[in-house]
Amino acid sequence: MNNLIKSVEEKQMRQDIESIKVGDTVKVHVLIKEGDKERIQIFKGDVIACHGSGLGATFTVRKISYGIGVERIFPLHSRMVKKVEVVRHGRVRRAKLYYLRDLKGKAAKLKEEQQ
Repeated sequence: MNNLIKSVEEKQMRQDIESIKVGDTVKVHVLIKEGDKERIQIFKGDVIACHGSGLGATFTVRKISYGIGVERIFPLHSRMVKKVEVVRHGRVRRAKLYYLRDLKGKAAKLKEEQQ
């Protein structure tokens, strides 16, 4: 039974998405439906959390828009997420970056990871 569920999930999982880690700055290309029209909108921000595994995996992206913090939770294997581009890798020491919600300006910036 368990193997049957895993085999069905593996067929529906996307293979084209590169690995996303907490602290990365990403551009998420999201499909927006307005009436009967569709367009792609880019949401650029820092990944502050990753949850789950398999088909139910999600990641939370936070950005500052006109001085207000905006967070969106994206399902990793959704058809509405067309593409995820990693702009830069941040150097972090925590699994969840919820402390960024309280910081402003330069204090909320993440250091870039040296490669």
